[in-house]
Amino acid sequence: MVKVRPFRGVRPPQNIAKSVSCLPYDVMNSYEAAQMAAGKPESLLHVTRAEIDLPADVDPHSDTLYQKALDNYNAMKNNKWLVKDDKPCFYVYGQMMNGRRQYGIVGAAWAQDYVEGRIKKHELTRPDKEEDRMVLTRWLNANVEPVFFAYKANKDLEVIVKDTISKTPVYDFISDDGIGHTLWIIDDQQLVAHIQNIFETQVDATYVADGHHRTAAAARIGAERAAKNPNHTGEEDYNYFMTVLFSENELHIMDYNRVVKDLNNLSDSEFITKLEKTMKVTPMGKDIYEPKKLHEFGMYLSGTWYKLEALAGTYNDADPIGVLDVTVLSNNVLADILDIQDLRRSTRIDFVGGIRGLGELQRRVDSGEMKVAFAMYPVSMKQLIDIADSGNIMPPKTTWFEPKLRSGLFIKEIEA
Repeated sequence: MVKVRPFRGVRPPQNIAKSVSCLPYDVMNSYEAAQMAAGKPESLLHVTRAEIDLPADVDPHSDTLYQKALDNYNAMKNNKWLVKDDKPCFYVYGQMMNGRRQYGIVGAAWAQDYVEGRIKKHELTRPDKEEDRMVLTRWLNANVEPVFFAYKANKDLEVIVKDTISKTPVYDFISDDGIGHTLWIIDDQQLVAHIQNIFETQVDATYVADGHHRTAAAARIGAERAAKNPNHTGEEDYNYFMTVLFSENELHIMDYNRVVKDLNNLSDSEFITKLEKTMKVTPMGKDIYEPKKLHEFGMYLSGTWYKLEALAGTYNDADPIGVLDVTVLSNNVLADILDIQDLRRSTRIDFVGGIRGLGELQRRVDSGEMKVAFAMYPVSMKQLIDIADSGNIMPPKTTWFEPKLRSGLFIKEIEA
């Protein structure tokens, strides 16, 4: 079973929660971060994207940048834009997007659960991105942005969340991107202990939905500090890192689509002829075509949308990886026809999160930047969990979760 414990959250006062909060560091570039933080000295972007307060030629991985992040973080605390709660708490964080609500429990996950495989991943990580998050955590001595976990539906936790959200939240606002955010504090120590016990006795695994690099970095921080502590027990605060845990029933995975720059020296007709060996190809006209079920794709090519249906025998529904439409497309189209063998390194392919809509695929093809676009049917939470449970790794750019967790509403400092 997994360990999840409360922590003393570092949070903004209610009246400035909206302006302190921001999108995660990795969904924007430096220019966009600067625009979002303009006129908001209290925005956490001054910590998570501290380069916005430095000259453009400063190395983004230099001590200068991390020192600036620390200085800005300390200034936010000195200005009382961030204040630490008096006692360890759990929190319930709610989000609303397009009329759909989801609620997660904010707590601190045990790094050893990741090491021993009870925190399960479905993506590979890049050492350089892990290192960047590790260095920032070292400098700040804090987890400033949460990772996004899921767990299998649990009735006892469901009852607690439902009861909590019936009360008045401490935060309730709509961010500039139209997402609603609410937060409740669970500080009753008997209930806090009960939540800990439920995780330790009923939840055998959690699943990284978003934040693989921050999770891996947190585990490395724990190991690093353990190696320096001759009296290490495993229960020190550095062994725990901040997460928001959602029931699988709460989450919605969006499509993660593909655009390709060329047809590998094929004409449109030659390409479609090759496609027909593994796909039923149906022209759909000028209107955007959105896939309706598994093993169905939308394709936009030279001003026309097509419905693609994978032919029987071209996929393996008994294999948790083979059943994925990203695998079907990669094997039968991207690799075999277009000669794109490595999705992580190829410069001929790009990926478009479902939040941008299928119109973005059409725009990029019509602009001439890309030659062909593929609209994907979204992966399900069951597929994600099945893959993580099997120990397999999903192909790159398979899942896109929305809404993103808002940063700045809670921070976990690493206490002695």
